[in-house]
Order: sequence, then C-alpha cells, then structure tokens
Amino acid sequence: MTQPHSSHSFTPVDNERLARLCGALDENLKQIETGLDVSIQRRGEQFSLRGEQAGRALSLLQRFYALAEKRELSIQDIQLGLVEARQHNPQDETDDTPPLHTRRRDLKGRTPRQSRYIQAIFSHDITFGIGPAGTGKTYLAVACAVDAMERDAVKRIVLVRPAVEAGEKLGFLPGDLAQKVDPYLRPLYDALYDLMGFDKVAKLFEKNLIEIAPLAYMRGRTLNNAFIILDEAQNTTPEQMKMFLTRIGFGSRAVITGDVTQIDLARHQKSGLVEVERILSQVRGIHFHHFQSDDVVRHPLVQKIVDAYDRYQIQENEDR
Repeated sequence: MTQPHSSHSFTPVDNERLARLCGALDENLKQIETGLDVSIQRRGEQFSLRGEQAGRALSLLQRFYALAEKRELSIQDIQLGLVEARQHNPQDETDDTPPLHTRRRDLKGRTPRQSRYIQAIFSHDITFGIGPAGTGKTYLAVACAVDAMERDAVKRIVLVRPAVEAGEKLGFLPGDLAQKVDPYLRPLYDALYDLMGFDKVAKLFEKNLIEIAPLAYMRGRTLNNAFIILDEAQNTTPEQMKMFLTRIGFGSRAVITGDVTQIDLARHQKSGLVEVERILSQVRGIHFHHFQSDDVVRHPLVQKIVDAYDRYQIQENEDR
C-alpha cells in the first residue's frame, strides 16, 4: 500500500534559513520524523515527505520555515510545535483564555484541553486536573496560583504533596523529616522558580507567603485567602483526600492534580483521587478536568510511551 506523499520546494533559496529549519545534523527534521511517524528526504531546498501524517508534517515545516527567517529554532520550539500539530483541530484552540501574569510571557494553553483547564481554574473554587504525565496539570496550576497572587486575588500560595515513595523508602534518605520530603516537593520548587524567578520566590518564602508542605502537615489547619495545590493526588487515601478538601477556607481556591495510572499506594489501599470523582462529581463549584495523551507537552516520544502503556493495560485486562 502506497503511503501518502507530500513535497515542497522552499524558494527563493535561502541556505541560512534552510540550515535553521533543519538544525545541526538535521536534528530538527529527525524530531519531526519521530513525532509524526513520517520520513523526510531533502535535496537542497526540496523536501519530500512520506507517511500517514505527511500533510501535517509539511504544514509544520512551512510554519517552522517562517519562524526561521529571523532566528534559530531550538529543540523546544520543534517539540512544542509537534504538540500543537498533533491536535486534530488546532484552530479550535480557544483565544479567550485569560492572560497569566507570570515571568513567562509566552505562557498559554498549548492544547485546547490545557486552555479549558486554565479557564476552569479561574471559574471554579475547586478544580481537579486528572491525566498522564507531561500534560501540564501541575505547572499550569502553579502558573494560575502565581497569577492570582500577582493580582492580589489571594494572599499566599500553599503547595502540598503526599510523601509516598515510588520504590524507595523515606528512611533510606539522609537528614531530618523536612530534608527527607524535600525531593518529593522539588518539582513544585522548579515550577515556582521558572514562573517567578529565584530571588522573588526566596523573598516570598521568607515572608511565609509561599508554603510547600507534605500532606500530613495539613491536618487541623484552615487555609483562608490562599491558592492551594495538591499535587500527586493519586497517592492520597480517601481519608487524606477528605481531610485536604476540608482545609479550604474563605476566599481560597484549590487545584488537585494527579495521574490515576501512577498510583504508588500499597495494593490494599484505595486512591482518594479515584474515589473522589464518584462522590463529588455533582457538587456545584467543583470541576473535574481530564487530560489525554495528546495533551502531553514534553518530548514527542512521551505521548507514544503513554499510548503504548494504555494499550498494554487494556490488553492485559482483556487477557485476564
């Protein structure tokens, strides 16, 4: 069976621009081949593409060529472009997503579901972001929290994670309890530094306007005028989930994120994130937002990895 074929010639010839398009050792072209499962052959300014997504790959090449007129193209440029190209209807991406006030001026939803997620966070007091790794669940939630603080909509940010091990025991790590749980909270630090800058984050920590804490430290507290994020919520028990949700006070907003395919709890323990949607799905003011593999904003192979594991899990369940 003959594969779909597309071809294009970039004229008039601009060798410098073509070099930017292709990248060192054609690395940019290799990224496109891997991300869209196509083959690309190039002779000078002439490009020939084969594969089921040859047309989409050609549109992407033309878009990157336009960008290459003024600047070099980074691997991140290519991979973000691939994320957007994977969407079946990229033109449906909403344009009315509220602008986020962070250090990242280019921050926006890269997929329609990411844009709707941001809108949901702004319009609900409690939002659940559920989906696979790399879909921006936590990063976008932290960005919304930073935005809310910049607009004085909240007084502080509280970032929470359950300290549940994924294969290693906390007791094997050096240091006191705070030092032991720090590796589990590191992704939240990284997001804050990227969105606000190291110096500003450090000052806000000193003033206790940003707090990062393990879930166990939340019991007995009431959090008013705060933007609260519970990350890795698939590793909460139902009791912990209820405890967290009842910490929310006046003027506060909460986002709960997790991936129900990556539960690290003991086999006999139920996940609070799995159970909570059945309990609270009809409660007004609470929104459940689901991401899929085509929302992954990481290396193009990550989406393929997620899809492969999903297919394997389905097949394994059918074989039982």
